[in-house]
Amino acid sequence: MSELVKSRIRDIPDFPKPGIVFKDITTALKDPESFKRIVDFLTDEFKDHNIDYVAGIESRGFIFGAPIAYNLGAGLVVIRKPGKLPAEVEKVSYELEYGTDSLEIHKDAIEKGKRVLVVDDLLATGGTAAATLELIEKTGGVPAGIGFVIELGFLNGIDKFKRFNGTKIVSMVKYSG
Repeated sequence: MSELVKSRIRDIPDFPKPGIVFKDITTALKDPESFKRIVDFLTDEFKDHNIDYVAGIESRGFIFGAPIAYNLGAGLVVIRKPGKLPAEVEKVSYELEYGTDSLEIHKDAIEKGKRVLVVDDLLATGGTAAATLELIEKTGGVPAGIGFVIELGFLNGIDKFKRFNGTKIVSMVKYSG
């Protein structure tokens, strides 16, 4: 299943800066079978985890989060960059390779004790997804799982989730180097 998806992911050398090989999922998204396999894989991985909400991280997490939430009979929660949500928010800042960034969620997005699956396209250093898990906890939600389309294993991003022991983490396509 993942080999077809992996074959549809395009490498873009030196983007967004020299030395980086960007994993472009747009070529996997435009292929109906590849897109279906991604959504089906992530749905199947969490179908027995009593998911109440799927949290899609801006912006490519939205692409996968919506159909997965639909398939699981769950609500969709959006995690956004600062200044994009109209109601009162919780905010978490996190470290990047070259500075900091922040994410926000509506304070009333998740009821206390509800189980949340986080979905994003790519696990690199793990900062974005770890910040999202913190946001979920701030709203009273319970991190129930994290699903990625791609994992860049050589960046050891999975190490950022150690404190969320017991949270299921899956990646469909893994690159080790």
